[in-house]
Amino acid sequence: MRILCCDDEELVRWSVQTHLKKAGHEVDVAEDGIAGLEAIDKGAYDVVILDLKMPRMDGLSVLRRLRETHPQLPVVMITAHGAIDSAIEATRLGARAYLSKPFDLRELQLQVERAVEHEELSRTVEALRDQNLRRYEKLVGVSQSMGRIFDTLERLEKVDAPTVLIQGESGTGKDLIAQAIHSRGPRRSKAYVEVDCAALPDTLIESELFGHEKGSFTDAHQQKRGLFEVAKGGVVFLDEIGEMPLLTQAKLLRALENRRFRRVGGVVDLPLDAAVVAASNRDLQKEVKAGRFREDLYFRLHVVPIEVPPLRQRREDIAPLVAHMLERTAKDLGRPIPEITTDAMAALEAYQWPGNAREVRNVIERLLILRTGETAIRVDELPIEVRLTSPSGGSIGCPYVLPEGGVDLEAVERGLIDQALARAKGNQTQAARLLGITRYALRYRLEKHGLASAKVAAHT
Repeated sequence: MRILCCDDEELVRWSVQTHLKKAGHEVDVAEDGIAGLEAIDKGAYDVVILDLKMPRMDGLSVLRRLRETHPQLPVVMITAHGAIDSAIEATRLGARAYLSKPFDLRELQLQVERAVEHEELSRTVEALRDQNLRRYEKLVGVSQSMGRIFDTLERLEKVDAPTVLIQGESGTGKDLIAQAIHSRGPRRSKAYVEVDCAALPDTLIESELFGHEKGSFTDAHQQKRGLFEVAKGGVVFLDEIGEMPLLTQAKLLRALENRRFRRVGGVVDLPLDAAVVAASNRDLQKEVKAGRFREDLYFRLHVVPIEVPPLRQRREDIAPLVAHMLERTAKDLGRPIPEITTDAMAALEAYQWPGNAREVRNVIERLLILRTGETAIRVDELPIEVRLTSPSGGSIGCPYVLPEGGVDLEAVERGLIDQALARAKGNQTQAARLLGITRYALRYRLEKHGLASAKVAAHT
């Protein structure tokens, strides 16, 4: 990292330069504000350390100038004058941190590295939004698997598919996909009705779907139209179809094959003029082999299949999904969209998300509802299940159990770095977030293990 320290005290300049050079950074110095601006105009810096009180041009004036000429350049302010008004003004102008003299050099180093990481994260999020991020109705993603789903949905805009089968774990957004098929498809002007097959008792699901005639069973006091009638010309979404009883499966298959059905207790065939989108969190092929789902119905529904992988298998979607949820939730609550620290994002990306996108939404909503400040979201604000893992036999905060024979720690570290780089496709910033360290700490470890040129040179 290339740093400029702008301070009129020679001892401060020397101390900062010496400490940060030992930490592996390249550090230039300037004795006042004008000299600092001249240095910035001549060279590219990752961050500027700026004293508040200096001759010729003070720190706030330099900061105002930088906001005009270098708006993305991170700035850390330092001063011996602990004036609250100056701190507020520096923060308003975009200073990432504000330290009072005398300060701890380690704290300064931490604030400098955090300022750069924050800027890199902002650029990464913006790049995702501007380039790779795809949106389709309420769905977002950058992964190849989400790209394939978006491609399928775009094709269905022009095709009136009679049946679509969506499979994926709970919380992956199968209902959002079904809604998108209706809202963008050729039947968008007609009704959209949902049926939760898991929530209805076996005795009622057939009546809900097909309707019933008066007197067809004990409580049938009047004729009832089923959802296939209500959704005439539209779309019926059969959620958790794997829970449907076998007898009703047989009647559904007959209705889909013949495009006709009868109300319970009825004698007249009615036309089935509705597209059917079915979804299941079960593997229906396994259900067929176990005898719990009809094979012929499976193939009838499997005309247009959509597989939604769990979030843990497409981790590149976590960051844009978090950004999307922050934006949407903040808008719903009437609040500004909060920023999120690099460490917090790294923790979110490392978590397994057993509840998938639904769990992401719940975590973000909880964060924004309960938090009171407007600072960036920190790791310590995240739910404990995101921050900590406690496997059997392991200690709190460590997701790994030490084997009885011990490990080669260097080999483990090298292996984790290899995996992080592979998952991040060589991007050091993303790999560092996956490992929960700074990009500069990653570079140090790359050099230590001899990986700097072999693994990363082609990508940076």
